[in-house]
Amino acid sequence: MKLLQSSKFLLLILYLSATLARGDVGRAAYYSPPYIPTACNGIDPSQFPSNNLFAAAGEGIWDNGAACGRRYLVRCISATVFGTCKLGQTIQVTIVDRAYRAVSRPSSNDATIVLSTTAFENIARAAAWVNIEYVQV
Repeated sequence: MKLLQSSKFLLLILYLSATLARGDVGRAAYYSPPYIPTACNGIDPSQFPSNNLFAAAGEGIWDNGAACGRRYLVRCISATVFGTCKLGQTIQVTIVDRAYRAVSRPSSNDATIVLSTTAFENIARAAAWVNIEYVQV
């Protein structure tokens, strides 16, 4: 049974690695509370995942609001300071807002994805922005 569970876990890791290898490259910044109202669902608190892994879409992926609710796998691939990226960390975020219109300003302008502070801290250490690889799931 343990061998079967280990095999399933290994297959999942390989799938995620292969999926991200075909992803796009961009920049991630972060934003802090307040997060509402959002461009996607206004003041509805149920739009936020309970794990706080959510993001605001930059103009490149906003797609006239079609980005609302989309999910992306995101991982940090580089930063200006060596060691900023938390290697091997891939997160799944849900788009809940438009970065351009977010109540809280992003830590860096022109980001592809602006992550919640929780999401950003899961993939990187202190920085204004990082380079990411991302793919829609």
